[in-house]
Amino acid sequence: MRAKKKVLIAEDYADIRTMMRILVRTYGYEVIEARDGSEAIEKAKQHQPDFIFMDLMMPVLDGITATQVIREMESCSEVPIVAVTAYERSFFNKALEAGCNEVIEKPLDFNSLKPLLSQYLY
Repeated sequence: MRAKKKVLIAEDYADIRTMMRILVRTYGYEVIEARDGSEAIEKAKQHQPDFIFMDLMMPVLDGITATQVIREMESCSEVPIVAVTAYERSFFNKALEAGCNEVIEKPLDFNSLKPLLSQYLY
C-alpha cells in the first residue's frame, strides 16, 4: 500500500486553514499545517511534503520569502507550491519569481482545491 501524499498548508488564518485541512483530508491526503512562513520552512524540512499551499502574507515570515527558502532545500526543490493571496495581481509575479508554480486568489473557491491537487499529485 502506498503512503498518503502529504500536503502542507501554510496559512495564518485558523478558519481558512481548518476548512482547507478538512477538504484536503477528505480527498485522501495527509495534512501538515503551518501558521507562518517560518513554521512552513520547518515543517517542509521535517515532513518533506508532496505539495504546498502557501499564503503570501503571514506573520513572522511572509510566504514569498518562505517559498524562496524552501526552493533552496534539496528535498523540496521540485515540490509544487501554489501561492494563496488576497492581494492584487502585482503579488502574482513576485510569487512566481520566488518559485511558486501558480497563484490562486482569496476568497478561495474551495471547489478548485481537488482539481488543483489532482493536477500536481497524479
